Amino acid sequence: MSTPAPPLADWVGRTESRSDLVTAHAVAALAATLDHDPVDPPLGSEAPPLMHWLLFPPLARASEVGPDGHPRRGGFLPPVPLPRRMWAGSRIEFHHPLRVGDEASRTSRIAAVESKQGRGGALAFVTVQHEVHDARGLSLSEHQDIVYREAAAPGSPPPSGMPAPAAQFEREVDPDPVLLFRYSALTFNGHRIHYDRSYVTEVEGYPGLVVHGPLIATLLVDLLQRERPGLRLRRFAFRAIRPLFDIHRFAVCGRSDGGGRIALWASDHEGQLAMQAEAIEA
Repeated sequence: MSTPAPPLADWVGRTESRSDLVTAHAVAALAATLDHDPVDPPLGSEAPPLMHWLLFPPLARASEVGPDGHPRRGGFLPPVPLPRRMWAGSRIEFHHPLRVGDEASRTSRIAAVESKQGRGGALAFVTVQHEVHDARGLSLSEHQDIVYREAAAPGSPPPSGMPAPAAQFEREVDPDPVLLFRYSALTFNGHRIHYDRSYVTEVEGYPGLVVHGPLIATLLVDLLQRERPGLRLRRFAFRAIRPLFDIHRFAVCGRSDGGGRIALWASDHEGQLAMQAEAIEA
C-alpha cells in the first residue's frame, strides 16, 4: 500500500538548489527566437534580464513525466490534485546582470500554498521564492506564482476581459507554433498545452495552443529594450489575466508613467487585456 502524500501545507518551507551555466549559445538562441539579428555574445558580456528563465530546468526522466508533459507532481512542487497548471505571475528584483560564462546557482523555496474556491471551481496557488547567485553574489530574486485549476467544462466561456489602455509604443506578435516550440525547447518545457494541439483542445479545452506566460513577459521586456536601448531594470513584475492562443495575433504595449516606471501589457486580437506588467528602471 502506498503512503499517502502529506497535506499540501506541509510543502511550505521546502527548498531545492540547482546550478547551470550561462552560455553564449542560449543567449544567441533567445535573440533569434525574439527575431533579432544574429548575435555572437563574447565571454563576459551581459545576458538579457530574463535569461534565468532558460536556466535550471527540471530534468525529469521520460518515465517520470506526467500526462500533461510536466514532471509528475510531488517532488519539489506540492502534488496539487487539480489538472490545469499555469504560471500566473512573477515579481523580480534585479541586483546585477548574469554574464555569458557565469556559473549560476538557484535556491528555491515554497513560500506559500493556498486553496480557494473561485467562480470557475476549485483553485490552488503556490508561491515559490527563487534566488539566483553567481560569483559576484545575489544576481536576482523572484517570487513566482503558480495557479492550479479544475478541468474546463465543455463549452465554458473564456474569462471575462477588460479593454487594454492606449499605448505609447507597441508591437504586433504572431504567436505561430514555431515560436511556441522554440521557446519550449529553450526552456526545456514539456507542457503539452504549448505544442500539442489535440491535447490542448480535446483534453484541456482551450481553442488553440497556449502562449507561454513567461514568453509574453519576455516579449514585453524585449519591447521595452527595443524602445529604450541600454535601459537597465531594477524591478519587473507581471500578472497573467487571460490566456493568449496561437490562432490570433496579439500586441505587446507600453507607456511611460514617469519616475522610471513603465507600464507594460499584452492585449489580444479583440483589444482585451491579457497580461499586465510594470518595469522600474535601475
